[in-house]
Amino acid sequence: MRAVLAAFPGAQRALFRRYHIGGCSSCGFSPDETLAGVCARNGHLDTAEVLAHIQSSHEQDAKVLISPRELADLMKNDPAVKLVDVRSREEFEAVNLPGSVLLSQAVMQQIMGSGSNTAPIVVIDHAGKNGLDAAAYFMGHGLQNVRCLRGGLDAWAQEVDPQMRRYQLG
Repeated sequence: MRAVLAAFPGAQRALFRRYHIGGCSSCGFSPDETLAGVCARNGHLDTAEVLAHIQSSHEQDAKVLISPRELADLMKNDPAVKLVDVRSREEFEAVNLPGSVLLSQAVMQQIMGSGSNTAPIVVIDHAGKNGLDAAAYFMGHGLQNVRCLRGGLDAWAQEVDPQMRRYQLG
């Protein structure tokens, strides 16, 4: 599973969505297990079919990503775009994109209760690993114009704003 997750970062989300695998302790898997082993342990699923689903989900994830340069252009052309940061409060307070908001219960309620499911939202994380989960959550609740910053704030600092402070998580 380690290799599958490295090749397809959204594999766990894809497995849970279709097969209810990997979302909790009763259906979890170990990084040392093989995909074939996980499939066998979960009702003898067809490994090729499961892998095809993971690959298809990966392709769908790629369509949600927006590059840092594309986001910079979007921010210039559409000031209504909502930048939602899903990092910790400490990370957000240390460095953030101007105009972004830290995801909180109040922000979530405001987004879900806005009455618009087409307003542009871009999810921001640190390095592009957790943002897709939040984007998938929003899309799963009917929001249609959700993107995720490819590479996260780290990529933004590399590609758009080299003066932005960067950090590494332990």
